[in-house]
Amino acid sequence: MRLLSPEGVFAPSDSAAEFLPYLDRLTEADYRRFYRDMVVVRRFDTEAANLQRQGQLALWVPSHGQEAAQVGSAHATRPQDHVFPSYREHVVGMIRGLDPVDILRMLRGVTLGGWTPEDHGNFHLYTLVLASQTLHATGYAMGMQLDGATATGNPETDQAVIVYYGDGASSQGDANEALVFAASYQTPQVFFLQNNHWAISVPVTRQSRTPLYLRAAGFGMPGTQVDGNDVLASFAVTAKHLDDARAGKGPALIEALTYRVGAHTTADDPTKYRDPEQLAYWVARDPIVRFRSHLQGLGVEQEFLDAVDEEADDYAADVRRRALDIHSPEKAVIFDNVYAEPHPLIQEQKAWLDRYEASFEGGDA
Repeated sequence: MRLLSPEGVFAPSDSAAEFLPYLDRLTEADYRRFYRDMVVVRRFDTEAANLQRQGQLALWVPSHGQEAAQVGSAHATRPQDHVFPSYREHVVGMIRGLDPVDILRMLRGVTLGGWTPEDHGNFHLYTLVLASQTLHATGYAMGMQLDGATATGNPETDQAVIVYYGDGASSQGDANEALVFAASYQTPQVFFLQNNHWAISVPVTRQSRTPLYLRAAGFGMPGTQVDGNDVLASFAVTAKHLDDARAGKGPALIEALTYRVGAHTTADDPTKYRDPEQLAYWVARDPIVRFRSHLQGLGVEQEFLDAVDEEADDYAADVRRRALDIHSPEKAVIFDNVYAEPHPLIQEQKAWLDRYEASFEGGDA
């Protein structure tokens, strides 16, 4: 499903009809917000990669190229919804109210988890174990049903879950088990599969002989393939399926076709396995360039576009300043909050560390 051509012209595909009414929810301010979010997160992404190369982060996970899929889907959520990310959904967290420096703290290794979801728009923790978040999300959605927090007929309060994962994670057993449970219990959730064509160095064509959205039918749920570089299409498709989930119509799977322009992480070298012609093909379909062209066609003034660029630079500079001010926490943080109650094993480990560090006192350097 596509609404915008690669050149940014509004040209809905044949499959777009049922999703077009969801565009009526959007105002000009929403269009501007979509563009602003995509530009700002890309600038943040670049700055974070630079920080990692300069030794300020242990790792960085780029999102370059996937901005439209994430921005469109994130804005389709409602405040009461719960969002379960993998580890690349930086702008989704930012839209839900997360300070991006919290992401940097996690990837610097100075926090055990990163943030408390209820304090940041129900945006749950990043999950580095592939596909495990799909089970977390499904379990949470089952809990919503047991609590009577969904399918009451009130869209202003009914809750749903959206879980993000990638084409590589779709091959994990956890993802398939989550789909089984979601279909069996008709959970109020959307599986948002970002097909960026690469599971580190393995192409999606190696993992699946058919389009990934077709897997949904095998589990008894609707599946929609959307142009993930089209922010309006990503919004409309996600809004429709989340509405259905809140209304008690069960889960759905969205496959957003996009592309990972950068490396899988800063520990990866994609030039070793990726065809430069394929990369060039997708760079030419850049989601930000596409939407900027659409906005210009609508008559959005150049001053706005320039102001967004300036805001993105200021945003990145502020993130850098605050990232450089991150300090290592007290060692007690290693042991605090591992268990809700005092635990003898944790107490023993903490005492061992105290003795170990004390053994260096007074010794030779």
